[in-house]
Amino acid sequence: MTAPGQDPLDRGPWDALVIGAGLGGGTLGRALAEAGQKVLFVEQGRAGLRSERNGLSEIFVPEARLARGLWPEPLHVTLDGVEQAFYAPLGAGVGGSSAFYAATLERPERHDLDDSAARPHPSGGWPVGFDAMAPWYASAARMYRVHGSADPLSAEEPLPLRAPPALSRMEEGLMVSLRARGLHPYHAPTAVDRVADCENCLGRKCPKPCKMDGRSAGVEPALATGKAALLEGAQVLRLVANGDMIDHAEVLVGGQKHRLRARRYILCGGALGSARLLLASASEAWPTGLANRSGLVGRNLMFHLNEMFAVWPKGPDEGATKAIALRDFYHRDGQRLGTVQAMGIRASYGEILFYMNRMLTQRGLSRLHPAARLPAALAQRMLGGAQVFVGLMEDLPYPENRVTFDRAQPARLSVTYRLSDELKARRRAFRTAIRKGFRGHRRLFLGVAPELNWGHPCGTLRFGTDPARSVLRPDCRSHDVTNLWSADAGFMPTSMGVNPGLTVAANALRVARGILTEET
Repeated sequence: MTAPGQDPLDRGPWDALVIGAGLGGGTLGRALAEAGQKVLFVEQGRAGLRSERNGLSEIFVPEARLARGLWPEPLHVTLDGVEQAFYAPLGAGVGGSSAFYAATLERPERHDLDDSAARPHPSGGWPVGFDAMAPWYASAARMYRVHGSADPLSAEEPLPLRAPPALSRMEEGLMVSLRARGLHPYHAPTAVDRVADCENCLGRKCPKPCKMDGRSAGVEPALATGKAALLEGAQVLRLVANGDMIDHAEVLVGGQKHRLRARRYILCGGALGSARLLLASASEAWPTGLANRSGLVGRNLMFHLNEMFAVWPKGPDEGATKAIALRDFYHRDGQRLGTVQAMGIRASYGEILFYMNRMLTQRGLSRLHPAARLPAALAQRMLGGAQVFVGLMEDLPYPENRVTFDRAQPARLSVTYRLSDELKARRRAFRTAIRKGFRGHRRLFLGVAPELNWGHPCGTLRFGTDPARSVLRPDCRSHDVTNLWSADAGFMPTSMGVNPGLTVAANALRVARGILTEET
């Protein structure tokens, strides 16, 4: 994706070194490049080919995973004291995880960011509130060409959404039956440009540029400016600081170490990867990790909790739907719950087997994969024609939930997480709300134990005004290191009750504007 003769290793110095080419990095890098800044994307994975169509996979050979744009190594997790390892749904390539996402870009609600007497915020509120973020949400929605309809329960100014496609008879029937139950469904906001012959490649790589992700809406337009370049297959080993300034990034490319220098270094490697890099950048001057005087780098790790369930439509069976979402259970009886959305999955044998095997793997029971085939076939016979929905419930920050780092295995991605009692209690309330809300529909929960959404890590480099209680300033610049920023999901003080994608993109645009304003 870099023009011949334009080796990024020889083109410096750079205005900005963007570490990671996913949703945050692609959005921010494009904004800087279009403003005339010289930007280098440094990406551990490969650019890949536009013809690629693969999705997330359990392939276990690191080189094969990298070739497909997947994070190469298992995520090592200590969950409630039990150690396990599995392949999390994380990307490593141009577009990052967003190359595989289902493109649902939801704006959070006011109480997700703001503190009020009626709905107290668990962290006291974000340092940048809903009103300050609203223009950036709108800009991100335009940039990502989001289509959908407004949430009928919201009192806020709607996002500038494009008109959604017409609903199928099955989708319309579901909308009608849900409204008859007193619910308020709407067309989920989806980042797909409605071009001719769009293949609607949700959940996998797309050969066309109509799915708006960190690649098609970010990195590719940035490279087209001529101001940006991509260094692929490059593992950033550490950031080397001289006092409170980063001097260079130490990068491994093709087995050789190189030093990359820039005026600014911007972390966009995801909430897990960015925190791990700062911990790996410890030195005599920074004994607990670079930019970690607060001791909070890697801490306050959050995910969402998935509550998956099947619903049988009352209308004709016309394939899977991603069109339906609702927020009737978002905040109930003083509890922060979350949104419900269709997953774009029918309860087919392959899909059921995939999720059963993933649950077994996450519990360290991969040896039982062959035994899952019979119950998956039986479940498919029982669930045939059902649509799979997910309730996405907010997770809250706890310092003990964190990214960990082992100097003997510096490339290893590992976390420690404990399911809190209050999370379990809110989960019970969420399941009860879903069960009551979907009365009149044939339905079935697809899980018993709590299931964390390992594709939604956030909060490990939280922003705030107090350097003792946060890693980043409100503009997402490090409190401690003058030329260091972050623009991935690590900045979030709370996980909110919606997918983090639109918030990551909106904040990346906001951070880019702050950097550019500093130039003038």
